Amino acid sequence: MRFAGKTAVVTGGASGIGRATVDLFTAEGATVILGDIDSGAGQAIETASEGRVLFRRCDVRQESDIKGLMDFAAERTGGLDIVFNNAGAGGARARIDEITADEWDDTMALLLRSVALGIRHATSHLKARGGGAIVNTSSVSALHSGYAPTTYSVAKAGVLHLTKIAAADLAQYGIRVNAVVPGFIMTNIFTGSLGLADEDKAKADAMIGAVSAQAQPVARSGVPRDIAEAVAYLASDAAAFVTGTDLLVDGGMLIGPRHSWDPATPGLLDMIAGPQS
Repeated sequence: MRFAGKTAVVTGGASGIGRATVDLFTAEGATVILGDIDSGAGQAIETASEGRVLFRRCDVRQESDIKGLMDFAAERTGGLDIVFNNAGAGGARARIDEITADEWDDTMALLLRSVALGIRHATSHLKARGGGAIVNTSSVSALHSGYAPTTYSVAKAGVLHLTKIAAADLAQYGIRVNAVVPGFIMTNIFTGSLGLADEDKAKADAMIGAVSAQAQPVARSGVPRDIAEAVAYLASDAAAFVTGTDLLVDGGMLIGPRHSWDPATPGLLDMIAGPQS
């Protein structure tokens, strides 16, 4: 019960990584304020939670919604201890030579500005508690090209640097700020933005799962619970000496090119040497 007596806000908590984190936090004693634009799913989670989850609709592109969510958490539970800035979607898919200014701005508002404002409007409530923990969701696409659309990747890189700056700014108040960096995780973050029918979305997700299971040394797809466990660690007292950093949870995807961990894939030196007699 790492979070007994604590209040946590989770944005994007109605599905995927957010939902898994809501479930883990509540299982370990927290009262969770779930913010999401999916009112149907959010209300259903609240109803099933027997008072452990309170839902409030929140579009993280709107500053008033973010402030309202943080204020609601403090008012309804008496304070705020943990914030998981997680809400997001795939955003604009256009390349840098094709994207419009409006597409760029909307994606940045969703993925980067929302995190900054989540930190901004949570801080006064965390100060009132004498400190707390903030965790932000970044992505492996922040570290290398080719894993996600351009604007998404740039925004997630911004989240990593924002995490470090915010950790420095807020250390004086006993507030820790860290980021989690997921690899391929089986959620609908990208297929959900394509406007596919449910049947086609399920097929696309299955294909992504099959490919991702072969994309890293850990030979299975990542699941939301994998990230939730990392978030729970960073938010807990076990990480009391951890701030301004990021935790990579990618099944080893970024440890090196495939030949570094897959014996069946030849490396450059193998190809130069050729078959050995």
